[in-house]
Amino acid sequence: MKIFKRSKTKIVLYVGLLVAITNVFAQKPVAQPQLGKRSAEILKINNLEFKDLNKNKKLDKYEDWRLPNEVRIKDLISQMTIEEKIGFMIISTTRLAGDFAFQQNAPRVEITSGFNEEDLLQPNNMFTRKPLAVPIMSAAGTTKGVMTYNLRHFIIRANPSAKILADWANNLQALCETSRLGIPAIVASNPRNHVTMDAAVGLSVGTTVFSKWPGELGLAAMRDLKLTREFAEIAAKEWSAVGIRKGYMYMADLATEPRWQRVEGTFGEDADLASNMISEIVLGFQGNKLGKNSVAMTTKHFPGGGPQEGGQDSHFDWGKFAHYPGGMFDYHVKPFKAAIDAGTSSIMPYYSAPKGKEFENVGFSYNKAIIQDLLRKKLGFKGIINSDTGPIDMMPWGVENLTVLERYKKSIEAGVDIFSGGADPTLLLETVKKGLVTEARINESIIKLLREKFELGLFENPYVDADAAVKLVGNAEFQKRADLAQRKSIVLLRNDAQVLPIVKNKTESRPKVFFETYYDNGRTKTPITVKKPTIANDRFEFVSTKEEADVVLLWLIPSAGGLFSSGGKPIELSLSKNKIDIAHVNELINAKPTVVVINFSSPWVIDELDKSNTKTILATFGTTQEALLDIVSGAFNPTGKMPFSTPISEKAAAENKSDVPGFLEPKGYALFKFGDGLSYK
Repeated sequence: MKIFKRSKTKIVLYVGLLVAITNVFAQKPVAQPQLGKRSAEILKINNLEFKDLNKNKKLDKYEDWRLPNEVRIKDLISQMTIEEKIGFMIISTTRLAGDFAFQQNAPRVEITSGFNEEDLLQPNNMFTRKPLAVPIMSAAGTTKGVMTYNLRHFIIRANPSAKILADWANNLQALCETSRLGIPAIVASNPRNHVTMDAAVGLSVGTTVFSKWPGELGLAAMRDLKLTREFAEIAAKEWSAVGIRKGYMYMADLATEPRWQRVEGTFGEDADLASNMISEIVLGFQGNKLGKNSVAMTTKHFPGGGPQEGGQDSHFDWGKFAHYPGGMFDYHVKPFKAAIDAGTSSIMPYYSAPKGKEFENVGFSYNKAIIQDLLRKKLGFKGIINSDTGPIDMMPWGVENLTVLERYKKSIEAGVDIFSGGADPTLLLETVKKGLVTEARINESIIKLLREKFELGLFENPYVDADAAVKLVGNAEFQKRADLAQRKSIVLLRNDAQVLPIVKNKTESRPKVFFETYYDNGRTKTPITVKKPTIANDRFEFVSTKEEADVVLLWLIPSAGGLFSSGGKPIELSLSKNKIDIAHVNELINAKPTVVVINFSSPWVIDELDKSNTKTILATFGTTQEALLDIVSGAFNPTGKMPFSTPISEKAAAENKSDVPGFLEPKGYALFKFGDGLSYK
């Protein structure tokens, strides 16, 4: 009876598949997609064209664009060797010719569209700088990676021109096309469209040739979901134009722990706002479903990296634990649910291990209860689980005593589909060949990874038009919309003396403004820059000294030195602890009416400022000088709202509950509250 039922089930499945295939071929007319190729032969069948990717001079199912993706995937998996499958489960840094990302004491040479053919072996953890038990290959020579290691997922860190990016991407795809099965690559990147203070490798690429928008906190401060969607749609056009089809972004983490050093990459502390932002971002980059114009998103860091113990980040062993003293674990999951509902292609678990919860005390990439039970079963996520960079070799929190093979086994059993951090698949392959993980389980991951590529249309045409990319990327129309966002992101927090906007009366000359920025980036002789913008305007006269000025415009850019400068010491948020000379600032404040502008890459504590004379405060979150001056002059009426609360003191910051948003902390916690923001009218 059981045999009969099983056979009957198979018959039903085969009949269903046959009907599906028949229906596909019955549809007329069949639209010929554009095929992009360099070396593959073209097969012509019934006046239609197909690429002979595996060079066998016949049309295989995976080459037949008329068939459902699931049929194509099944056929391709049946042709892949175990070595090809394992290489497919690695996503690693790739480097262009002249690109020496992660390489210490690297020469400074021009980056071109060729390949870097050197393997990059690293004896130290790239984040903590501590020696590794065994050196890791963080990047393989490009040809070796594609042809020997069977790598097809790459992260690009370089920041060259649109032309070089597009030409390089085409060169990479041409190399992949020559391989046995002709499987195309997918190129991923961290954010490339934001003004950011911490453009560290793995966080953001920083200022690029792409359209320049406010930082993620600034996008949230706009409170404009329509413009947020427009940002994502514009950025997707720019990315796909140069051949970058996957985003290692965006962060759905919540900024509930003010000391956490990754607050700058979040959309703030409120789960509802973050959920709305993430939804618009995913839909803008991907569309309602993945297609040939989409950029696939990797939403991170599940189940929320914000509630870090002491604010320490889990890139480091002194910050390995997430904790939930306020009992708000579910609050942090909410934006990920929004990402799933919007169709995010991938989700990335964080390094952290949960502390004081019912879950196993191991990193989230090893945590079956987090990935399988919560993310897969409860939340219904069916996409790709992409590990963060290095949980096997560098951040194996909670499984330090396991061998590397045992770590791979535990992580795969937990649900990880693709591993980031290394370029050498040897040990992952060994994990399978020794029977620790079955090939059937590997196939489950390969199905998801191939599905993404097929849905993106990469098998038909992975190539881009480099000349068209140059014209499209960062064009004036795109930047005009980004400029609007820059202005909408600025928040007016205090205007007690009505200094703003700075305008002249009809009978007066232009107000004299002393404009100073204070930013200690460790690379310049002085953190002080006196600005005398040359932009044509009849609004101000910029002067060289405070003594000449009617008003001082002081833009403070505090900095903790970046995430990866952490040494495990207690994190403090006072301005003086974050490279701001308070004595100098207070001297200016007490000399003349002063507009204090603070770039809030973190929720800084500003109680060291002279309270009696700090009557005018603006908040920025990564923006341009031009946008700021439009706010100050009244050319643009400020409308931004705070994306998080700022602690009133170091004591308040230290006593906060890491998983609780500032607006739910006890009365007296915040100086500026989530949602604060004034206008001129």
